[in-house]
Amino acid sequence: MSKWSRISLIFLALVFVVGCTSLAQNKTSVHRLPSNSEINIEIDRLMLREDVKGMAIAVIEGETILHVDAYGMRNVEQALPLKTDTIMYGASLTKAAFAYMVLQLVDEGKIDLDATIDTYLPKPLPEYERWRSLDDNEEWKQLTARSILTHTTGLNNLRYLEENQNLTFHFTPGESYAYSGEGIKILQTVLEEGLGLDVKAEMKKRLFDPFGMPNTSMQWREDFAQNMADGYDMDGRFEPHDERSNVSASGSMDTTIADQAQMWRGMLNGDGLSKKGRQEWVRAQAPIRSAQKFPTILFHETADVRGEAIDLSAALGVESWRGLNGRNFAKGGHNNWTGNIVMGIIISAFDP
Repeated sequence: MSKWSRISLIFLALVFVVGCTSLAQNKTSVHRLPSNSEINIEIDRLMLREDVKGMAIAVIEGETILHVDAYGMRNVEQALPLKTDTIMYGASLTKAAFAYMVLQLVDEGKIDLDATIDTYLPKPLPEYERWRSLDDNEEWKQLTARSILTHTTGLNNLRYLEENQNLTFHFTPGESYAYSGEGIKILQTVLEEGLGLDVKAEMKKRLFDPFGMPNTSMQWREDFAQNMADGYDMDGRFEPHDERSNVSASGSMDTTIADQAQMWRGMLNGDGLSKKGRQEWVRAQAPIRSAQKFPTILFHETADVRGEAIDLSAALGVESWRGLNGRNFAKGGHNNWTGNIVMGIIISAFDP
């Protein structure tokens, strides 16, 4: 098993979603979802085989949450069980939630997906301390919310991967796909400095509260400490929960599997979005043809015909491809000790 697939099983939060506005008419073309007992048996088998410390899973079909459960330990040393309300690190699932919130702002006319970011910023991006290294890169003026949310900015994933942590554009924005957390942080700057929004407050008001997610936050809360999941590296070494004190649209969300089930059910069904916004969410927008996703810049010029065969593409905050029963989408997130994956199918009338 590859390192990536192994990481995706350690303290995994897994959400599988199937969206359909007319499921009855499509029953013959949709594979039967496993029963709760079948899920439990398979989870037990996989956890034993891979020495997984803790795992949580949710299964959603349309507006119905079919299964939410947690397995194993949140802390092995103290023999503390993982539960459905245990706080887990959301990592890059944050990006998908943030993109959905941005689409609400698009619906309201507060931001245009295709307007360049200098339209909204009161001063040039490089004049903000965090983006000072882009001073000699005029390409920042070509950035849009769409290019950022589809990871076609030309920026590296993380600044520490660059020499002296100085960000630079490796290709013209919109030209290619290369996953970039730094790009997402630029859009956060646009919302905060250009639109005067508090991203933490907006996420709570627009997603976490209306979707019924009491144990989710963009910033560490002290009450989380009573029931949080720790992590373990590939060798089983303990790593304490990553308490994110700064709000980051790229990956600071703490959450639970129960809350994630609510969030993805709401997003899957387009709650809080117009029909147009919902269709835009997982529409194929930028082809992904790289042979590997990470390291992002290193592989962005490689070619893999398998991506073209299934129309593998970047959508807004998720990856999307053509499946047997409709448009599939996925979003993952991880650090060296925890991992998450969401996989879904959108069938029928809303299929982009």
